[in-house]
Amino acid sequence: MLGQLLRAANGLVRECRTYSKAASVSSAKLQELAMEETCLVVNDQDQTIGTASKRDCHRVAPDGNIRLHRAFSVFLFNSAGDMLLQRRSRDKITFPDCYTNACCSHPLYDIKGEREELNALGIRRAAQRRLNYELGIPLAQARLENFHYLTRIHYADRGDGTWGEHEIDYILFLQKEVDLKPNDSEVSEVRYISRKQLDQTISTLSAPLTPWFRLILQHRLPLWWDNLHQLKKFQNHESIERF
Repeated sequence: MLGQLLRAANGLVRECRTYSKAASVSSAKLQELAMEETCLVVNDQDQTIGTASKRDCHRVAPDGNIRLHRAFSVFLFNSAGDMLLQRRSRDKITFPDCYTNACCSHPLYDIKGEREELNALGIRRAAQRRLNYELGIPLAQARLENFHYLTRIHYADRGDGTWGEHEIDYILFLQKEVDLKPNDSEVSEVRYISRKQLDQTISTLSAPLTPWFRLILQHRLPLWWDNLHQLKKFQNHESIERF
């Protein structure tokens, strides 16, 4: 367990180094720096076939294509079963000022432990790192074994025509009481909503949803949420769901 925490901490140190020059720079500059992170490019079977910068993975090509890469989405619930909703910072380059699930990001090639595929360990490590960075959740409150890996979803969205998404998205559920200290450069708002409030809340939001959250909400989230304590029966680690 200590070794896992140390590996996660080392990953966080590397991320902090990425931003080491940015102690006094703007949130927008931080987002520009983050676009140089190296993502894992995959084929449609989720096999790694190369690497590319986050910038190159999200830029829409003139023919409309976007590089397929590996990602994850964390859905965070408290002990009462309420779900955390995040509003992305206005400075985000991709899908700014949109509502989404608790945390959405990528495992990074430069962090060796995040390349490990067995039991989605690399994905879990990346999720732990980003929950700490974006929401200030202490590493000890989001241990690797706390994540429930449900399935993978392959989706694409051309966004604004300049920046879009094309991902094989690992879906992780985490039900835990956590301490939150959102990073203003990443997150402008967080709130917990109950299952009963879901439809009303979504219908009254003052900003759009991210495309991945919208698709998961439409196709899977209500069913998963209604079965929060028996998620294993919906677990699918063999095939990739395609929306």
